[in-house]
Amino acid sequence: QVQLVESGGGLVQAGGSLRLSCTVSGSTFSILNMAWYRQALGKQRELVAGIGVGGSPVYEASVKGRFTISRDNAKNTAYLQMNSLKVEDTAVYYCKGRRIVGGSEYWGQGTQVTVSS
Repeated sequence: QVQLVESGGGLVQAGGSLRLSCTVSGSTFSILNMAWYRQALGKQRELVAGIGVGGSPVYEASVKGRFTISRDNAKNTAYLQMNSLKVEDTAVYYCKGRRIVGGSEYWGQGTQVTVSS
């Protein structure tokens, strides 16, 4: 059974930083494309950043230059470093893994990020 567990969320003031972690178990991490999504209250879930098995990152426009996605295959963990946080970054952040063969997707339970003004 594949499990993704996020951690690192919390309450931070605007301008601050947080680092989210997503640890995967039950699957070979190196064959998963990883991504972070977020869902603010009353809004649809949106892609924040993604990183492929080769390590090439992509970012949603509003977080470019502020957020950095990375992965450590030895630790089965993906990260999202979030700097210069804004109130509008407040959301539940979800980690997703997608197999490069077959396309099966797996989601974490989410972690709350709240940015205060």
